[in-house]
Amino acid sequence: MIRRSPNAKVSVSKACIQRSVASSSAIEINERTEVIEKRLRSGNRRFTNLTLAS
Repeated sequence: MIRRSPNAKVSVSKACIQRSVASSSAIEINERTEVIEKRLRSGNRRFTNLTLAS
């Protein structure tokens, strides 16, 4: 276990966010995670003005 100070800033990559979004969506809509991840990476968006939180 790695111990960090309580004030340490944790950085999360965009790939990690996409993977977590894909896995939670896959559970909800009963689709494979890989398919949803590929769709997220493709760049084709329905709502182009929305971005993932970072």
